Formats: sequence, structure tokens, C-alpha cells
Amino acid sequence: MAGKTSTQKAGWWSLSPLMVFLCLYLLTSILMNDFYKVPITVAFLVSSCYAIITTRGLKPDERINLFSSGAGNKNILLMVWIFVLAGAFAQGAEQIGAIDAAVNLTLNILPGNLLLAGIFIASCFISLSIGTSVGTIVALAPVAVGLAEKTGIDLPYMVAIVVGGSFFGDNLSFISDTTIAATRTQGCNMRDKFKVNSLIVVPAALVVVGIYIVQGLSLTATADTSPIEWVKVIPYLLVLGTAIAGVNVMAVLLLGIVSTGIIGMYSAAAGEGMAGEAFFNWFGAMGAGITGMGELIIITLLAGGLLEIIRYNGGIDFIISKLTRHVKGKRGAELSIAALVSIANLCTANNTIAIITTGSIARGITERYQLDNRKTASLLDTFSCLVQGIIPYGAQMLLAASLAGISPLSIIGNLYYPFCMGACALLAILIRYPRRYS
Repeated sequence: MAGKTSTQKAGWWSLSPLMVFLCLYLLTSILMNDFYKVPITVAFLVSSCYAIITTRGLKPDERINLFSSGAGNKNILLMVWIFVLAGAFAQGAEQIGAIDAAVNLTLNILPGNLLLAGIFIASCFISLSIGTSVGTIVALAPVAVGLAEKTGIDLPYMVAIVVGGSFFGDNLSFISDTTIAATRTQGCNMRDKFKVNSLIVVPAALVVVGIYIVQGLSLTATADTSPIEWVKVIPYLLVLGTAIAGVNVMAVLLLGIVSTGIIGMYSAAAGEGMAGEAFFNWFGAMGAGITGMGELIIITLLAGGLLEIIRYNGGIDFIISKLTRHVKGKRGAELSIAALVSIANLCTANNTIAIITTGSIARGITERYQLDNRKTASLLDTFSCLVQGIIPYGAQMLLAASLAGISPLSIIGNLYYPFCMGACALLAILIRYPRRYS
């Protein structure tokens, strides 16, 4: 009874740490006209300190222990381990030239009159392989710019093809931050989430491919590519194959990391340098990749602690009751989850952080309305990628616009895939699809 009374009295106050975070990060960013001016780590730190200070009924050391227990939750720490391995693999693969090899492989097999569809498929494949939309845009945006100049295709249109395709893999890849966050917060298997997610978004990708095929039939130009280096594509093929086969994600990433080292030393021994030097370059690349995950790891820990304090103060139960007050069934519950992660993504401009921030609330809604956690994870990932893919102040849009020398706003109107993906996800909620997971 005491717990129930405390939760009812808490009300909106229990969510005030989250409000502090949003005001500090969102409002300040708007005032500064730069959504990356305020470090998100600082925003989380300030709101975490506020949460610890304002928690009632506990001594200072007990509040800190409560926060630490949230940050040290086994799911949070497992997510951190996966982030570390994913960073090491991604940077190791880049260091041996695997990204360039994947780009060349894809572009070499494209017929000239399927250029638009081919660039989209290449973007989908690369993002699925490397698990990051940013990395895909870095790899393919310069190619898209060159093709636009060569063929006379509208530059924002060509860049939008790459940006749209990059979110296909960001949404589905086994080594994507969003997939890791969505599956860990909802307690489901990556392979199962992949099955549900692919049933929702692959139809959208096929529709977009069809559009690009029709629009590109009159084109004949092809890209200048380097010879295919098949051996350097092996790490990505290994990661994709073992992940789809259901191997544990940590084992998948470890296998990928080892393969990058072996192939790097093999390439060096075959005439590209010294094997010993390649070995230490591999170590250096892994270190850089792990370090590059530092901010995301810190944010994950702070978010875990912050949400634990919000949960203790009754905030999770309160927001679930508010969001689901007029919900009468599973359809409404899924719509509330989609709205929740979309709003969070609009505020944070980071789809992974949006999932981490709202994951606990979504899981509570899932349990209350007996939803399938595999579909919930898919909806969290899909709607966060939808919003991230269309906001002009997102990292992906800013990066693509910078590489192409155009305005982010000029890209948005040409983004076929994110909008089609969002329409399919919304339709999946409304018609209760896929039936098996609804």
C-alpha cells in the first residue's frame, strides 16, 4: 500500500529528471541553433545529479547506490560489452580495407541501367554488414556525388538514395547499436527480432527498389570501381552468416574481430606490408574502435542509473498509466510505444539513445498488455530509425549534406525509404501484422 501511495503522489515530479534532460539538451540546442553544441553526456550527467539530489526518503549514499544499481544492471553491462566488441570489429574491418572492398563488390555487379536501384541496394547491403548508417554514408556518399555529376541526376536525390538505404541496415543489422539496444531492453533474441523486423521493412525496401528501377531505366552510366578484393569481404560475410545462423552475438563479434586480424596480416604478408606491423596496426584499430564507443557507453550507464531512480520514484508506472489511459487493446499499446520512442528521438536526435531511454517504459507496456517482446523491439528500432532518418539535425543527415555540399532540407523530400518504412511499420500495427507476433 505504501508503494502505491508513493507512486500516486509522485506524479509528474517523478519524471522531472527526464524533463531536466530534455530542457537542457533540447531547448539549449534550439537556442544555440546547433543540436550537437550541447554534449549529450553532459545533459545526462546534470539530469542524473538532479535525480540523485531530489530523490526522497533515502540517505545520500543510498541514493547513489540506487543509481549505481541501475547503471550496473546486467542488461546494461551486457550491452556495454557488445558495444566494446562492435567498436573493435568495425574499426578493425575499416583498417584492413573491408569497407572499400564491400563497396567495390557491390558496385562492380551493378548493371548500368539499374544504377539508382543498385546504389540503394549497395547502401542496404553495406549498412547491413557494418551495422551503422553513418559508416555507410561515409563510404557511399562520395560515390553518389560523383555519379550525380557524371549522369546529371539531381544531387540531393542521389544523396537521399544513400541516406535512405543506410537506415535499412541500421534498423536490421545484428551489430547495429539500435538492434543491440532494442533487443537487450526488451529481453529478446536478436535472430527473432530480425525475423519480425524483416517482415515489416523488407516489403518497404522492395517497393523502393521498384521505384528506383523504373526511374533509372534510362540511365546507362556506371561507376569507376577498383578490382574486387574478395578476401577482405570475408569478415562481413562471416558476421552476417553466423549471426543469421543464431550464434551468440558476442561470439559473432569475436569471430569477426579475429578474422580482421588474420586477413590484415595475410594481406601484409602477400605484399602490402610487414605482417608484424599489420598485427600492431590491428591492435591500434581495435583500440580506436573501443575508444570511439566511449561516449555511447557512458550515456548507456548514465541512462540506466537515471531510469532506475525514475522507476524507484514511480515515474515508469506513472507514464505507462498516462500513455495507456485510453488504450483499449494491443493495437493502442503498440501505437503508444511507437509514439514514445519517436518523441524521444525528436528530442535527442539519436536513435540508440532514444531506445535506451524509453526501453524500460516500452517493456512495461509490453508486459501489461501482453504484447510480443520481439515485435516491440522491432517497433522501437523501426520508429526510432524513421525519425532519425528524416530529421534535418540528425548526425546522418548533417554528414550527408556536408559531404555533398548541400542543405539537409533538400535531402528530406527525396527520402523514399524512411517514409515507406514508417508507413509499413504503422500498417503493421493497424492490421496486426505479422499475425504470429501480434
